[in-house]
Amino acid sequence: MSSALTDARAACRDLPDPDRMFGDALQQRQARHICAPCPIRRACLAEALDLRIDIGLWGGMTARERRALRRRNPQVDDWRTHLTPIQPTIRA
Repeated sequence: MSSALTDARAACRDLPDPDRMFGDALQQRQARHICAPCPIRRACLAEALDLRIDIGLWGGMTARERRALRRRNPQVDDWRTHLTPIQPTIRA
């Protein structure tokens, strides 16, 4: 399985300031526009959820939003499969 961290198609891969994706909540919300057109956004989000990554912006969702999503869906053990039929909404 490839990782969103190493996928050359990731919109955030070559950012001049990648810390924007891992800054405070406000910086993460402001960086969402980077994730919106990303071709691997769903895979990135699934990876962060599966690995329980609790820092940074992944797949357009902040750590707080991902924790809330996991709490609402405790039965999910494979987010890649679970997210396939839906596309998470990114709020600007």
